[in-house]
Amino acid sequence: MPSNNPDQIRDILTTVRTIALVGASEKTNRPSHEVMEYLQAHGYRILPVNPRLAGKTVLGETVYADLNSLPEPVDMVDLFLAPERTDAIIDQAIDLNIPVVWLQIGVINEEGAARAEAAGLTVVMDRCPKQEIPRLGIPRVAEPS
Repeated sequence: MPSNNPDQIRDILTTVRTIALVGASEKTNRPSHEVMEYLQAHGYRILPVNPRLAGKTVLGETVYADLNSLPEPVDMVDLFLAPERTDAIIDQAIDLNIPVVWLQIGVINEEGAARAEAAGLTVVMDRCPKQEIPRLGIPRVAEPS
């Protein structure tokens, strides 16, 4: 069952450093763009993923076509996709053993979440880190040493 426990969410958001943001947009009025900008300002490294924008740059980061194309491991994948489009990404996250799968507000995929959890991944569903960080009083993450 996906975790919406505040203590577990706090633990995730204080230990995660690198996030793949799937559904990244170059459009500044899109929620995915706003969340990416917020997370970057909070100290997280964000690797945007969107096959339509692959090779372009969003907020100073190169956009990748999919999780398999990422140049480095990530601690979490944050999904800004319609629920019916999340299965392939969840399966990639399982294959790559990405520790946390985070489905944004309104992105509900119970079956996909169950598959990820059965594979040992932590799943947060129907939440937004941009809302959880201030709600839980999470400080800016430390720069990697």
